[in-house]
Amino acid sequence: MEVNEPAVAYGSQKFSIEEYLEMEEASMEKHEYYKGEIFAMSGSKVPHNIIAKNLLGSLFVKLKGKKCQPFGSDQRIHIPSNMLFTYPDISIICGELITRNNDNWNIVNPAVIIEVLSRSTKNYDRGEKFKLYRDIPTLKEYILVDSESIHIEAFRLNENHHWELEEYNSPREQLYIRAINEELLIAEIYEGVKLDNDVLLQ
Repeated sequence: MEVNEPAVAYGSQKFSIEEYLEMEEASMEKHEYYKGEIFAMSGSKVPHNIIAKNLLGSLFVKLKGKKCQPFGSDQRIHIPSNMLFTYPDISIICGELITRNNDNWNIVNPAVIIEVLSRSTKNYDRGEKFKLYRDIPTLKEYILVDSESIHIEAFRLNENHHWELEEYNSPREQLYIRAINEELLIAEIYEGVKLDNDVLLQ
């Protein structure tokens, strides 16, 4: 989901978590919440949506009947330690689904988060948002997928609890998601997307 370098939706007013959740349940649009401020989330361009659709479809097939399950951008994720509420493009939860106060709304234990980058969000997703995501105790992988060129950055937590980066730049490569022990062909992730060089991957 796109967030244009977070724009505060309600001026300088501060809101409690309870006020945010009540407003969000009644809202037709999605908003992030961070430390009392509510941020508007904009819509996404076609390439972004195609990539997210391809990823979610492939993950659904590969994980059907297994202990891990993927969710799309309608699923809200909450990080209690830094108070962020957000809607990743894709999140994967393994084992039991744990929600904030058993509310059945706000998942707190994703193992993998995938964000599809756009020109307006890539700095935020690589920087401040990744910093916030690293406060999730269960998070093992953070994957960034460029929507303008074939480029994927996979950050994985190693055995020393340090984040390591692996990059993918070819449609013939396989994106390995260690937390679920599955591979996704890069060409299939970008299938149907017209890239900057006017190449349409089919």
